Amino acid sequence: MPSGEYDPDTVEPRWQRRWVDEETYAYPDDDPVDPNTVFSIDTPPPTVSGSLHMGHLYGFTLQDFVARFERMNGGETFFPFGYDDNGIASERLTEDELDIRHQDFERREFQAKCREVCAEYEAQFTENVQSLGVSVDWDHTYQTIEPRVQRISQLSFLDLYDQGREYREKAPAIWCPECETAISQVETEDDEQASHFHDIAFPVVGGDATDDGAEEFVISTTRPELLPACVAVFVHPDDDENQNLVGESAEVPLFGHEVPIIADERVDMETGSGIVMCCTFGDQNDIEWYQVHDLNLRVAIDESGHMTDVAEGYEGMHADEAREAIVEDLDGAGALLDRRDITHTVNVHERCGTSVEFLVTEQWYVEMLDKTDEYLEIGREMEWSPEKMFTRYEHWVEGLQWDWLISRQRSSGIPFPVWYCEDCGEIVVAEKADLPVDPLSDDPPVDACPECGHDEFEPEDDVLDTWATSSLTPLINAGWDWDEDAGEFTMEHPELYQFDLRPQGHDIISFWLFHTLVKCYEHTGEVPFEETMINGHVLDENREKMSKSVGNVVEPEAVLAEFPVDATRYWAAGTAVGDDFPFKEKDLRAGEKLIRKLWNASKLVESLAPEPYPDTPADEDLRELDRWLLAELDDRIERLTGLFEDRAFSKARDELRSFFWNTFCDDYLEIVKQREDDAAAYTLRTAHRRFLKLFAPLLAHVTEELWHDMYADGASDPDAVDAAVADGARDSIHLADWPEPLGLEADHEAGAAATAVVGALRKYKSKNQLPLNAELDAVEVYADVRGFEEDITGVMHVADLTVHPDEDAPVETVITGIDLDYATVGPKYGDQVGDIEAALAKEEYEIDGEELHVTGVTLVEEEFAIEEERQYQGDGELLEADDVVVIVRNEA
Repeated sequence: MPSGEYDPDTVEPRWQRRWVDEETYAYPDDDPVDPNTVFSIDTPPPTVSGSLHMGHLYGFTLQDFVARFERMNGGETFFPFGYDDNGIASERLTEDELDIRHQDFERREFQAKCREVCAEYEAQFTENVQSLGVSVDWDHTYQTIEPRVQRISQLSFLDLYDQGREYREKAPAIWCPECETAISQVETEDDEQASHFHDIAFPVVGGDATDDGAEEFVISTTRPELLPACVAVFVHPDDDENQNLVGESAEVPLFGHEVPIIADERVDMETGSGIVMCCTFGDQNDIEWYQVHDLNLRVAIDESGHMTDVAEGYEGMHADEAREAIVEDLDGAGALLDRRDITHTVNVHERCGTSVEFLVTEQWYVEMLDKTDEYLEIGREMEWSPEKMFTRYEHWVEGLQWDWLISRQRSSGIPFPVWYCEDCGEIVVAEKADLPVDPLSDDPPVDACPECGHDEFEPEDDVLDTWATSSLTPLINAGWDWDEDAGEFTMEHPELYQFDLRPQGHDIISFWLFHTLVKCYEHTGEVPFEETMINGHVLDENREKMSKSVGNVVEPEAVLAEFPVDATRYWAAGTAVGDDFPFKEKDLRAGEKLIRKLWNASKLVESLAPEPYPDTPADEDLRELDRWLLAELDDRIERLTGLFEDRAFSKARDELRSFFWNTFCDDYLEIVKQREDDAAAYTLRTAHRRFLKLFAPLLAHVTEELWHDMYADGASDPDAVDAAVADGARDSIHLADWPEPLGLEADHEAGAAATAVVGALRKYKSKNQLPLNAELDAVEVYADVRGFEEDITGVMHVADLTVHPDEDAPVETVITGIDLDYATVGPKYGDQVGDIEAALAKEEYEIDGEELHVTGVTLVEEEFAIEEERQYQGDGELLEADDVVVIVRNEA
């Protein structure tokens, strides 16, 4: 081993470069791989929209824990990496980076600019991910816009079209006026916004006049700018007060057109006045009313969020500007009865935060609503880590209201392989063998329309939704393709499918996970992965969401500049998978301490058991303490293996750290410092190798450095090299075999008691300022530590050790006080509390089981607590070590 302190600034970058240069984690493309042993991970391709954030660091590290463990515990591991550079995110990045608008360029020209910008960001992102030590196979990377992926995405479209699962329809669609594209339900999110409720008077056409004027009613709305789009007024059938309006007509204020008043049970009687206007379109209810009641279509807001000619004098205004102008004019006309502040939930586009509109456009859809029960069932077929995350999936599927809208009116994206007959509108799709195609530049596969014979075609200029492609990542990674000769779909790597694991964040269950299940199930007839591991989000120290506007963002670059990568990995393992958790610097510092402890303990092991160290000493040569340590480690290996398999990294980290630090370092290492025998050397080296392997998935760099120096390249003795290879060593610890239990039997209770005795005696010497090698005259132990006597006397220099394995210790437990729970006793007994306290001070009380009798009252268990102390009246000093009683007699 190198001398001195561990230097992560040198070690970590060196191993990161070496892992990439030597293709340590490469998946074998040429050699056949057993599908029963391969472990395949369907990794999420990050959106190319900026730099690394703490969510990336956390998510990638969790995936790496799985990859490194499974690689050691099984066979080949497939761990690819992708970039989602297809769609709105990369388009907006390009617009922001170059200060341009995609509408100002021909599509191909703008796409070229997107490729250039994304390439720069992807190169930096690759460097950032490699700096985290993530064990990705960098030979298996992909971009969601590359030609191979474009072909797979277009194949998916054609296959679903052939199955009748896709259709094109002119219908109301969710629209983002900022991005100027249709979006799907999954791309919207709720946002709490300040707004106003406006009470607006609507006259009843031909209604009976009252003393105050013409008959009218009130509608309360947050969107007066939709008045020109009003096509009906609705009253609930159970609204007795307003039933007289049903069947009449109303005049829309300011705009003067008449609309029918209709009864419908969808009306929310508890909101506003209980009478609502239907505008085409303000929300989902408006769409349903429009379709059910065959209402007129009046579109007042266009694709860019500006008012149309239907809005008359407000035409050309942005909707927000028009709202204020209309409110002012309503007030001037006496139709605005009230305006009050409210906060309400608004549906916004998750990409840009713009409130969505509902426009009638012609779009492509994947049919889903007819199969929601089936999609729920296939979701249940997967193993969920954690299991509670299935509820989110379930709620999303049960709440679906729309089929999946997959067309986008954007410049960057994968083209639909579709043309339309200019004469009859017949749809013509590309041949599978020709993919990928771009209808804007490629000819259709036919010379004439198969329906009418016309020879002119209009290319589809929409592009596919980002998620229509990223939902295919299992098929992309498995090499899904169409075999023209065989007339069927095939996979280049069928051993990968079904994938073993889909890791991802809980925020994209409805985006990525659901759509992947739908797409892959429709293409292959099976669920694409066995298990999904859902991680939470990183919050600030106050458990608030990190936000640049708030100023509470923690940047990974700053963290990695101050702390080793392995310390961040230790931090990432610190919470249950699926839970959001706060970023705490103290967890990183704890990681640093563990790294130093592992490094220093390894140096000590090497000094106590230098090469050549024994390989397999005779079983009878092992002392009881040696057997105990290795047997205890066997138990931990079985336990930790199960925790890693269950993705319980937090429990694995804490249990491994505790056993290594307390049992191995503080107890066993301290004891064997006094020994120079083969059994101690064998035990030290055997345990140490196994500890390095157990830590390897979590602390990737320091374990690699230690393994390389002590067991792989650094072992100079041939016997030691053979021993290391027999233990699964290869050039990298991350390619070594996960440790299996040795199968040794030991007295676990006696070993634990013996180490507890040593710990108690060490504390006794420290308390009394005695050197550790100071001799103790006599020690009595009331526990069965037979077989461990020599270890106790040797390390703690005990002249006379007496063990009482079957005798009760000469100590008694005495009550030293009674604590009252004043929160319950005070209100219950009031003025009697003082008398109770006085009696307790005089010890005038009786304890009967879980009851305390004092001053004529009886306190129950939750109202008091007993303070106890074990006391010893004989010669010497009583020490307590867990449940073991130790008596020390020392003349010094």
